[in-house]
Amino acid sequence: MLDAATSLLRLLPAETAHRVTIALTKASAPLLPSPEPDDPALGVTAFGLSFPNPVGLAAGFDKDAEIPDAMAKMGFGFVECGTVTPRPQAGNPQPRLFRLSEDMAVINRMGFNNQGMAAAEKNLATRQGHGIVGINIGANKDSSDRIGDYVQAFSRLSSLADYVTVNVSSPNTPGLRGLQNKDELSRLLGALLAARRSAVPLLLKIAPDLDDAALDDIAAVVRESDIQGLIVSNTTIARPALKSLYAGQAGGLSGAPLFQPSTEILRRMRQRLDPSLVLVGVGGIASGADAYEKIRAGATLVQLYTALVYQGPGLVGRIKRELAAKLKRDGFTSVMQAVGKDA
Repeated sequence: MLDAATSLLRLLPAETAHRVTIALTKASAPLLPSPEPDDPALGVTAFGLSFPNPVGLAAGFDKDAEIPDAMAKMGFGFVECGTVTPRPQAGNPQPRLFRLSEDMAVINRMGFNNQGMAAAEKNLATRQGHGIVGINIGANKDSSDRIGDYVQAFSRLSSLADYVTVNVSSPNTPGLRGLQNKDELSRLLGALLAARRSAVPLLLKIAPDLDDAALDDIAAVVRESDIQGLIVSNTTIARPALKSLYAGQAGGLSGAPLFQPSTEILRRMRQRLDPSLVLVGVGGIASGADAYEKIRAGATLVQLYTALVYQGPGLVGRIKRELAAKLKRDGFTSVMQAVGKDA
């Protein structure tokens, strides 16, 4: 039924469909059954947390942490909410979200539209479920102190999340990606770690549009810091050959065309970093084979979002079944045994 609803929602404009999906999911959340237990082979331990499976929902879907428990009932092993900024933010002018159906992709230039950290705090504080939930934080577009914005959001929300992701890689906030530069990134992570009052894991989300020198710099900062993970990657500003009418729209491209470039960046970062640092593979995952390739490239966990637009929530269960079958085929009794085998 939910997958059939996905087909109907695609008849609506993309952003309208997203708002309707959030509203319908919120209304139906109390009626949703708990997911069936996962295959034990899919269990993963990462940055001190035990995940029932490695398949997570990427940030961008549940921006204000309205429905993380409902999404966990869809079978996700973890749910990342956000991006949340200190103050409410309207985002960029509409239209700003485009389906590229012929390419199984999406372009967005949302611009961190969200209700601010106070709203996210309220929603997280009143959660009823117990699934693993992360919060993705960013800076307000008009901020005069972006590092201060990250520290504010981190200090306010970190105690309510199982982990916190620092988003410095959205292409839709002018100048934000400059925080990936070595000196700025070192200052940002240093400020956040100084503000950390508990053992909450801290992750960094990077862009796929980075050359080897930039990857070297990020790896050097990460090695010198005390963060627990790296999410690879955000959307891309690159434009491979695309078929859709919307191919020329400005913004970040996600979905199938991002799979190979993001997986290559993942593999290159795995080669640069200590195996103890957790990598989360994101970008173009639409099948168990895709998730498995990310894992073999170095990811302990994976996330998806765009493929749900086209395949609906039933995709989560299919990915887990396909992933378990591939692990068994290759003689692995757990996901952890396959991590980085192709790196």
